[in-house]
Amino acid sequence: MIELEGVPELIDPVMICAFEGWNDAGDAASSAVAHLDREWKGEVFAALDAEDYYDFQVNRPTVWLDGGVRKITWPTTRLSVVRTPGPSPRDLVLVRGIEPSMRWRSFCNEILGFAHELGVELVVVLGSLLGDTPHTRPVPVSGVTSDPDLARTMDLEESRYEGPTGIVGILQEACTHAGVPAVSLWAAVPHYVSQPPNPKATLALLNRLEDLIDLRIPLGELPEDSRAWQLGVDQLAAEDSEVAEYVQSLEEARDTAELPEASGEAIAREFERYLRRRDPQPGGLAAEPGLDAPGRDGSYLRDTAGGRTRPPKPQAKDESDDGGEGGEEHTDRTEGPGRTEGPGPEAAD
Repeated sequence: MIELEGVPELIDPVMICAFEGWNDAGDAASSAVAHLDREWKGEVFAALDAEDYYDFQVNRPTVWLDGGVRKITWPTTRLSVVRTPGPSPRDLVLVRGIEPSMRWRSFCNEILGFAHELGVELVVVLGSLLGDTPHTRPVPVSGVTSDPDLARTMDLEESRYEGPTGIVGILQEACTHAGVPAVSLWAAVPHYVSQPPNPKATLALLNRLEDLIDLRIPLGELPEDSRAWQLGVDQLAAEDSEVAEYVQSLEEARDTAELPEASGEAIAREFERYLRRRDPQPGGLAAEPGLDAPGRDGSYLRDTAGGRTRPPKPQAKDESDDGGEGGEEHTDRTEGPGRTEGPGPEAAD
């Protein structure tokens, strides 16, 4: 039974979801939702019952001390609400958790039950995958949907993926069958430097989300973290001639494939984003978005779980290490150009 006592009527709500695990290379997707929750001070209003969906030998609970009192945090999925500031505010329902171990259909039905009760107009599921993309180039982000009409109106790809899928693909299909408009956004993370965090991929997902829902997102320190991450990978690649040569081959392939994108709509989109971000604030100076945003009135319980840390210096991936995100091993690989690891962009079922 879904109880939403204390949750006010929402304004044009959009549900944004991300799940740690197979669909979250470099923790890019879950970090994006965590960023939204942190910047806009999300208020948790519900958490799914961990007993129903998680194998605790796979996703173990953690013990911690609170003023000398031992407490346990169980792996679960939490829902929070944020109201974005501005002349035309709208609400976001943030769903952040771990890919469930079991009962995926019931899990999706429970998420959809919240979406229905809250009047959600669009569900956006974020994911990230390992692929043949150089860390020195902009992170590719693909937007896909199973709805032909939505693909046409929102300039998205229509999903043609066939193969193994994760909770992102299952939730998107559940939304489609329930008549709820749903989109998934997938960022490609370089497979040779796959360990989290990857702030560059997180930033790319947020930029694409901005365009999709026409919302200005405060980026905080993400641009700086992204530059520091790329510099760290540059230094590591420079220390290994084979890695440097491989990165150069990826750059050449990427530049050749995307040469037509260097003009027209791609440049127009980037210029529009630049103009939005330099809109003058009162006083005639451009301000970092979100720094002066008013806070919520705080009618919910605050989610105090988690906290922000600076990203560690990334280390190049050992080719003998087959581990993917979340410690899982990915066996669905193809070699050579176009190689991907882990879930496809479901391009992204």
